[in-house]
Amino acid sequence: MFNALVVEKNEEGKTSASVQQMSLEQLPAGDVTVAVEYSTVNYKDGLCIGPGGGLVRNYPHIPGIDFAGTVEASDDPRYKAGDKVVLTGWRVGEAYWGGYSQKARVKADWLVPLPAGLNTRQAMAVGTAGFTAMLAVMALEDHGIKDGPVLVTGAAGGVGSVATAILANLGHKVAAVTGRPETAEYLTSLGATQIVAREELNETVKRPLEGETWGGCVDAVGGEMLARLLGQMQYGASVSAVGLAGGAGLPATVIPFLLRGVNLLGIDSVMQPYANRVRAWERIAKDLPMDKLEAMIVPATLSDLPSLGRDILKGQVKGRVVVDVNA
Repeated sequence: MFNALVVEKNEEGKTSASVQQMSLEQLPAGDVTVAVEYSTVNYKDGLCIGPGGGLVRNYPHIPGIDFAGTVEASDDPRYKAGDKVVLTGWRVGEAYWGGYSQKARVKADWLVPLPAGLNTRQAMAVGTAGFTAMLAVMALEDHGIKDGPVLVTGAAGGVGSVATAILANLGHKVAAVTGRPETAEYLTSLGATQIVAREELNETVKRPLEGETWGGCVDAVGGEMLARLLGQMQYGASVSAVGLAGGAGLPATVIPFLLRGVNLLGIDSVMQPYANRVRAWERIAKDLPMDKLEAMIVPATLSDLPSLGRDILKGQVKGRVVVDVNA
């Protein structure tokens, strides 16, 4: 038997989450059984835990859109008992049971070997958010980062925190956007050289082009903020867009794309090809400073998750929540 956070829905459609004991026989079919050690709390997890279930496809359900742990049993020759692995994406924690459990059974294709230089706790301090941040940085690099400061929106959140630390470690000047002045010291500790108040970028777009300010951008917000910053990008600069917290609409014109050659790069971390996932995790182990990573960690247990799910939906979580599922 093992413990897991289980979300259930009653006949009235209301959901509730509680830590329950499960058996291996209850796990879904899969090639590899993993003894989970750590998971994280992401915005999607908050939706899955919260009232109404959000993205959950079936009940009962175990949320947790990522996890890291040790292979316990495998029917796939690529993995053997004792191997350290990490999983992000593939609708785990949404359509399939996820990481808020001491045991998980998944398809071998969904896993990636844990790269040298990272342990399972550090891997989940990175988690899906950090993995997405690295994909966003890699996309900017592939298109060429300009000389000006690189803007990071939603900088105090999971994606923004890791993107800020990675970009600073790579030698870029980072302008971190936040709506919470109390996070300025935290963002500076991650390497941000400039703090930008969210209100400066969250105004209604009045002009399609403004001064050429930013040499690149990782945008974890979207909506009005994304529309505004498009008009502030340097000629030929790129924006890696990874989030929809500000809405799925884009009240912008084509002028930044036509007259400034701005590139809008959509980043999807869910179903990345295996080679790209391996490349991203190897880059994380190489380019994300471990002292900065440790500073982001907020420890949690399975019993903490219902309240943390609510907090992250309210924008009240700073850094990376690392869930020790065995604590």
